[in-house]
Amino acid sequence: MLLVLCGAIFLEGIDVAMLNVALPSIRADLGLSTGMLSGVVSAYVLGYGGFMLLGGRAADLLGHRRMFVLWLTVFLVFSGLGGFATEGWMLLTARFVTGVAAAFMAPAGLALVTSNFPAGPARTKALGVYAGTAAGGFSLGVVAGGALASFGWRWVFFAPVILSALILVAALVLVRDTGGERPSGGFDLAGAFTITGAMLLLVYGVVRLEHAGDGPGLTAGVFAAGLALLALFTAIERRSSSPLLRLGILRTAPLVRVNVAALLFLAAFAGFQFLATLYFQELRGWSTMQTGLAMLVIGIDTVLAPLLTPRLVNRFGNTRVLFGGIVLAVAAYALFLPLGMDWTYAAMLPALVLLGLAFSLAYGPLTMAATDGVAEDEHGLAGGLLYTSMQFGTALGLSAVTAVSVAAGSGLDALRTALIVPVVAAALGAIVIAFGLRAPAVPDTAPPDATTPAAA
Repeated sequence: MLLVLCGAIFLEGIDVAMLNVALPSIRADLGLSTGMLSGVVSAYVLGYGGFMLLGGRAADLLGHRRMFVLWLTVFLVFSGLGGFATEGWMLLTARFVTGVAAAFMAPAGLALVTSNFPAGPARTKALGVYAGTAAGGFSLGVVAGGALASFGWRWVFFAPVILSALILVAALVLVRDTGGERPSGGFDLAGAFTITGAMLLLVYGVVRLEHAGDGPGLTAGVFAAGLALLALFTAIERRSSSPLLRLGILRTAPLVRVNVAALLFLAAFAGFQFLATLYFQELRGWSTMQTGLAMLVIGIDTVLAPLLTPRLVNRFGNTRVLFGGIVLAVAAYALFLPLGMDWTYAAMLPALVLLGLAFSLAYGPLTMAATDGVAEDEHGLAGGLLYTSMQFGTALGLSAVTAVSVAAGSGLDALRTALIVPVVAAALGAIVIAFGLRAPAVPDTAPPDATTPAAA
């Protein structure tokens, strides 16, 4: 069952990473403008970020297994439709719905992992394997995307269809839902509409930041409308008898801290991966396959995260392991700052290895801490909060490096300037986690309601 759930989260990560490598081929074949090409990426982020909180709560109310299987099916269908696209709008629609499917599927999958493994070493190990597989999807997806794009960009969409079909068949047989009683009450429709609208507007506003000079008034208006809906959502939740988001969960400092750190950590990585791809392909003239192989070493997290991270967490606690991982990420991005046109791969290798180690140490503890100390019937919601933070971070990181790069001009100097963004974002993430270092380092073997380092 764990392998099936890992396969689904790996599918979600590899799907995003593969598309990024294939974008130049898609543009050449369909004749897409730069704005439309950017929209292909943004459409997925809009669907994912906009519906994530609703997806998390739906999993808690309607059943984790039911939501997982249903939306895995939707993911399969629309990924395939994307491969048959002949116009830009068809690709945009397919990516948006695929993002919505992932928004419902991901928190349900995380909740299934936590509900099927008891709190303590067993859950820590299971989440280590789960998070390591998720992180591996991001890094190995670049390699897979480069290989598939060499046969044709449509295989970037068809390959996930084959993988998701196999996972779906296995899920129907092997995955069970032991999440206990579901929360009482029905759907908070007013809350669902307002928070989904707010998330869509806020993510769209972040995406618009990529082109700072393109209608700043409209961008400001989008943010204002999103914040207004967010305020209305808060007022609705305070009065609702069965709220979509129990606001009390946001008063837990460790939970807020881990979500902010997740946002910053993913913002740094998304920005770096985008800039590294530009450097390899546009400045150095490398092929998609060469680019994928160059970044393959980051995939060491797929091996290290399940084997090493759970042992470190049990010995030193979540917070210290997470802090160490983010500090390694800061060092990795900083090593890339003096990037030159004549750099050999050997010169880049130390930074890429450090980044792989950073993911090994950070991604798992982020996933573990997202649900630690949270009631079983709110694990879907907690997972939704984590993945919402990650998607906002991804969108924010891409927008920030794009805006800085455009403002700095073009060429290598502009890319070097934009590389400062991942360094700063990761450093801020380390500072956020540092506030939790005062908690005692106790192995994660305490009862679920105890205060543990994983909760910090």
